[in-house]
Amino acid sequence: MNKVIKILSFSDVILLTGLGFIAPVFAIFLTENIKGGSIKVVGFAAAIYWIVQSLVMVPIGWYLDKHQGEKDDLWCIIIGNLLGAVAIFGYIFSRLPWHIYILQAIYGLGIGMNLPGYTAIFTRHIDKNKEAFEWSLRSSIIGLGSGIAGALGGIIVYNFGFNFLFVGAGIFILLSALILLLITKEMKSNSLTP
Repeated sequence: MNKVIKILSFSDVILLTGLGFIAPVFAIFLTENIKGGSIKVVGFAAAIYWIVQSLVMVPIGWYLDKHQGEKDDLWCIIIGNLLGAVAIFGYIFSRLPWHIYILQAIYGLGIGMNLPGYTAIFTRHIDKNKEAFEWSLRSSIIGLGSGIAGALGGIIVYNFGFNFLFVGAGIFILLSALILLLITKEMKSNSLTP
């Protein structure tokens, strides 16, 4: 594997492991810790995330394709991950459903920025004749990390509470953004430069 694929994969593993800590217990957090929290709030929170993510991905992908080079793709991933971290840290201060809805929109925007840039760079840098292996290795490691994180997330909440979990997950997500700075020199400025 080349450096770009290794760093992208490692960043994604860290990001999705951080999110994996939260996923299994998020509905419990909403129903037990948010004033007026209910199954309905859980559903709206999920809907807001998915709708925002879906609405921003195509325009961002279009923009990235129109602008030659990879630096903007990389910065889209970094900024997207940072927005994800903002949302996770924001859960600590949330008390009402509308707080969660705003944070879910920020989270959806962040992941909606991450995905077009990530897939574009990964696609351009994947090693020839190793496409299936490198995509499957990335997916397998992410699945393992998310699975382990899900179990640990429940243990962490049980022993230390939600705030401790959100701080830990937020740190993971920040790290997923910062590690990408290691490949800024490998990013092409435009289509004419190697």
